[in-house]
Amino acid sequence: MKRLSALISGLLFGLGLAASGMTDTRKVIGFLDIFGNWDPDLIFVMGSAVITTFIGFKLVLGNRAQPLFASMFSIPTRSEIDPRLVIGAALFGIGWGLYGYCPGPALAAIIYLSPVTIGFVIFMVIGMKLGNLFSK
Repeated sequence: MKRLSALISGLLFGLGLAASGMTDTRKVIGFLDIFGNWDPDLIFVMGSAVITTFIGFKLVLGNRAQPLFASMFSIPTRSEIDPRLVIGAALFGIGWGLYGYCPGPALAAIIYLSPVTIGFVIFMVIGMKLGNLFSK
């Protein structure tokens, strides 16, 4: 049930990205271009997603002590800012700024079969694997 829940959630996420236009790299780069022709649409997409998620959690979970499909909530315990976090965030930001995709929209945009997007996803996965390899 947990995998089915993840699949349905991922499909809804991808459909939401496509419906909101966030699988268009020009939209995302327009949002990042705060000193040029800035496009604030991404703020409204994020804001509506946060509000919808908050309401959904309250309606579905209420004051439950555990999630529906897991034995407990997974809450991070680390809070310090270390070099690994800073380097990872910088690399993520550089990739996002250069192409206009972060992992979710990149995966959702594979359906368009753009060779550049497919290449981006391939190198994103390679980067994730290398990051995991070097962090051990």
